[in-house]
Amino acid sequence: MIHYLKGISLKTLKKFKQSKYFNTFCYVWTAFFGTLAFAPYSLSLFAVLSPFGLFWFEEKYSKQYKIIFKKGFYFSFFFCLFSYYWIMYMLNEFGGFPYIIAFPLFLLYCFIVNWKFPVFIALFGFLKRKVGKRNFLLPAFCILVAEFGTYQIFPWYYGNLLASNIILAQSIEYFSVYGLSALTLILSYALFSFPYKNFSKQDYTYKKKVLWVYSIPVYILISFFSLGYFLFLKWDSITPIKTKQVLMIQPDAPLEFRDGRSVREAMEDLMFRIERLVLDGSEKIKPDLIVLPESAVPFFSAHNTDATTLFENVYWYRYEALIFQLTNRLKTNFYFNEIDASYKSNIGDKKNLRYHNNSVIFDPNGDRKENYYKSYLLAFGEYIPLGEIFPVLYSIVPQIGRFIPGEEQNFITYYKNKNEVKFGKAHLKWADSSYMNMAQTKEYYKENKTEVIPDGKFLPLTCYEVIIPEFVRKFYKNDMPEFIVNTTNDKWYGPTVETAEHLDLARIRSIEYRRWMVRSTMSGSSAFVDHLGRIVDDKKTEYLTVAHYGREVSVIDSGPTFYLKYGNLLIWIFLILFLIYIPIKIKFL
Repeated sequence: MIHYLKGISLKTLKKFKQSKYFNTFCYVWTAFFGTLAFAPYSLSLFAVLSPFGLFWFEEKYSKQYKIIFKKGFYFSFFFCLFSYYWIMYMLNEFGGFPYIIAFPLFLLYCFIVNWKFPVFIALFGFLKRKVGKRNFLLPAFCILVAEFGTYQIFPWYYGNLLASNIILAQSIEYFSVYGLSALTLILSYALFSFPYKNFSKQDYTYKKKVLWVYSIPVYILISFFSLGYFLFLKWDSITPIKTKQVLMIQPDAPLEFRDGRSVREAMEDLMFRIERLVLDGSEKIKPDLIVLPESAVPFFSAHNTDATTLFENVYWYRYEALIFQLTNRLKTNFYFNEIDASYKSNIGDKKNLRYHNNSVIFDPNGDRKENYYKSYLLAFGEYIPLGEIFPVLYSIVPQIGRFIPGEEQNFITYYKNKNEVKFGKAHLKWADSSYMNMAQTKEYYKENKTEVIPDGKFLPLTCYEVIIPEFVRKFYKNDMPEFIVNTTNDKWYGPTVETAEHLDLARIRSIEYRRWMVRSTMSGSSAFVDHLGRIVDDKKTEYLTVAHYGREVSVIDSGPTFYLKYGNLLIWIFLILFLIYIPIKIKFL
C-alpha cells in the first residue's frame, strides 16, 4: 500500500501540489487517518500514515516558515473537526450556546489551544535543512517539542493513537506515551521518505546503503516491540494478592431539569433509580465498594456544613440518607460525588463562598471518611481562567461554574468490617427519609454499627484529570494504591465519540501505575481496565443507558514503575542529546 501511495505521489503530486485543493487534501489526510487510529475505531497502524499530510505540506512550502506556521493551524482545525467535533455539542448543551455561536467558539478552540501541528511542521521544516533529510530521529524530536511545549485543553498525543496496539502500549511503562509519539513519527517518516522508485532501479551497492540507513527505524521498532512483548508476558502472568468486588452504578441522571418536571420530582425519580440499581447489582455480587460517578446526583451535597447550607443551600439530607442507608444495609463502602463548599481565605460570607467538585467515601457504618477535591479543573467548564482576579467574567458567562481546585492529591482509604452484627430490624428504604430526618435515621441504625478497619487505598481521579499523565503521576508519593477509581460525567458530549476517546486516553494510566482501573461514568461508557491497559472482558456499558456493572478487581502488589519514579526522564535525555547533536551536525554537514 505504501509503495502504491508513494508511486502516486511521484507521478501526480508535482501538479497536484500547485492546485488549490492540495492543502485541503493534506489537512484531511492527517485528520482522517489520525481519527481512524483514535478510539472508537482504534486502527493503530493508521497512526503511522497520518503524518504523511504534514510531510507533503512541508515539502510544498519548503523554507517558507511563516506560511507553514500560519497554515499549520488548519491541520488543528480539521483534526478537531474529525475527532473533537463533540466540543460543539458540549458548548450547546453545557454552555447553552446556540450552534450559530457554538461553531465560532469551536473555531477559537481549534486555533488558540492547538498549536501542536504548526509548531511541529515549522520546526521540522527548519531543522530538516540543517541536519539532513534522512535523519529519522528528527521528526521524533520535533513532535516531542510540539507535544511538550504546547497547551491543549483536551490533551491527546500521537502516542495515544499507536497505543491501541496492546503490545507496543506496554512500553509506556518506561518511555511514557511520548515515547510512542516519537516512535510513530520515526516510522511514518521512514515510510514516507523511502526512495521506492530509485530503489528498484539502482545497483546492489545503492540498495545495500539504503537498507543500512533504513534499518535504523526497523531496529527502533523491533526494540519497542520486544520491550512491549517482554512486559506483556511479565505482567500478564503476575498473580494478584487479593481481589475486591466493586459495583459501579450508572444512573444516567438528568443534566438539567428541562423536561417539564419539578426539581423535586426529577430528583426523587433519580434517587429511587439509584437505590434500585444498587440493590439489584448487589444481588449478583457482595460488593466491597460501590462507586457512584461524577454528577450522579447533580447540584446537591450530602455534606451538612455552614458553607453548604447558610447562603446557598446545596445540602440535601435525603441524599445523605440514601448513602447512609445503603452502606448500613449492605455493610459496604460507598464512594460518591457531590458539590462541597468552603470559604475563600476562611472568611464566612457569601462573597467568599466557593464550590468544590468533591468525591467522598462512606465506610460500612455510613460514617463520612476521606474525601478528594478535584484538583485539575476543566477550563471554561468548571471555572473561567483569571475569573478569581476578574470576577465580572462570571457575570458575563453565568453558565460556567465557579469551582476552585483542591490543593492535595491524596489516596482514599476504604474499610472492612472487623466483626459482624445481626441487625434485627427491617432495613429502611429511601422513601422513609421523607418523614425521618438524619438524626432519626442514624438512631435507627445504631445497633448495626460494627468495628471497621482500613482494608486498602485507591487513587481517585475525577473526570478530565485521568487523561493528563503528568498530573496523575503527582499522586505517587512513595506509596502505591491498590487500584484506580475514575468517576466521570460524559453526558454533556451527547452520543458522540467523546466517551470512547475519554476511555481510551484513561486506560493508559493503568499501564503507568500497573494497577486496575474502575471507570464509573454517569451515562456510559463504564468499564474495568486491567493493569495491561485492556478493557476487561472487552465490556463497557452502553451509552445513555441506566445500568449497574460489578465484578472482581485484581489487586496487584508491586512497587512503582519506572515511569512513576522517573517520569519522562528517558524522553528528556533524548531531547537533550538531540539538542547537543544539532549544532555538531550543522558544523560538520
